[in-house]
Amino acid sequence: MLCFSPRIHGFAACFPTRSVSSCELHLFRATVLLLIHFIKLSSSILVTMLKFKTPQKGRIRRELEKRAPKLVETGKKTLILHGTKTSQVLNDVMTEIYHLKRDNSIKYTRKNDNVRPFESGGETSLEFFSLKTDCSLFVYGSHSKKRPNNLVIGRTYDHHIYDLVEVGVEEFKSMKSFKYDKNLAPKIGSKPFFTFIGEGFESNEELKHLKEVLLDLFHGEVVNNLNLAGLDRVYVCVAVLPNRVFFTHCALRLKKSGTVVPRIELVEVGPSMDLVTRRHRLPDDSLRKEAMKTSLEKAKKKEKNVVKDAIQGKLGKIYIPDQKVGSVALPHKAKGVKRERREAKLKHGTTEQPEEKKQKLDSK
Repeated sequence: MLCFSPRIHGFAACFPTRSVSSCELHLFRATVLLLIHFIKLSSSILVTMLKFKTPQKGRIRRELEKRAPKLVETGKKTLILHGTKTSQVLNDVMTEIYHLKRDNSIKYTRKNDNVRPFESGGETSLEFFSLKTDCSLFVYGSHSKKRPNNLVIGRTYDHHIYDLVEVGVEEFKSMKSFKYDKNLAPKIGSKPFFTFIGEGFESNEELKHLKEVLLDLFHGEVVNNLNLAGLDRVYVCVAVLPNRVFFTHCALRLKKSGTVVPRIELVEVGPSMDLVTRRHRLPDDSLRKEAMKTSLEKAKKKEKNVVKDAIQGKLGKIYIPDQKVGSVALPHKAKGVKRERREAKLKHGTTEQPEEKKQKLDSK
């Protein structure tokens, strides 16, 4: 047999027929109130998590707009990282890559124990650094007995690992080891040429992948027009063996050739190294398809009566209808019209004055 007690703030509590002490009632009441408070607190936390906070400061708003996806992307930034252990050769290589991409690169000097690009658990920290610095390219250097002077170059899509290329650095020569005229030194931000020599870049899958990554790493921002005076360097890549590429950096010297096209000479300015391919990982087909999506280009609307000339530039025709100036009413009587009226009166011999003026003359 059960009895109902409606004393606990509207809640119906069921108790057996035995006598219940007041201590047990207070304990049950406290438990129910604590449960209600916990439900309210959890719901408020969930609402706070789902709420999107808009930035109030203009500086933060502009920074978020820079990181937002764009129809035409700007130059890609590169993140340079050190592994658990690095050699002096790797330190020099990463320093010189940073100097070549000084305008679009970020370099971390501390060692990163948790970063391991080809391992599933070691890519979390790398993706976090990519999101933090807004970098879509990274260069990771590590040194071990199994893989000495190891360099990993990779790309990210939506701040997740897209693809990876692992190479070993051999026969490295820094910029300081080359002697040349300092006036020929390439300028920061200038656009480079690329030269890929060898059939391996067309037939070997590893070298084809390395070619894509190197182009993405060094080509800089995409532009439509170039000034010939701004082209002052070239990256030369030669496929020596199926797994070895000779990479060097040269300056361009323009000389007179007797024709309109100047004669070009190459001056090696460094760095120079041999890249030995070790491991590489291509993206999945679904990820590649998603990353390669582009917006549909709208057809340009034809401009009527516009002609483009190589010398005069953009020319246009303007059609003006007949203005009919003779029949347009003038806003006020011009002085020339008054003079024509006076001349017409003198011509016809009418020199009569108005009545008001006559009366004034008679009164005098």
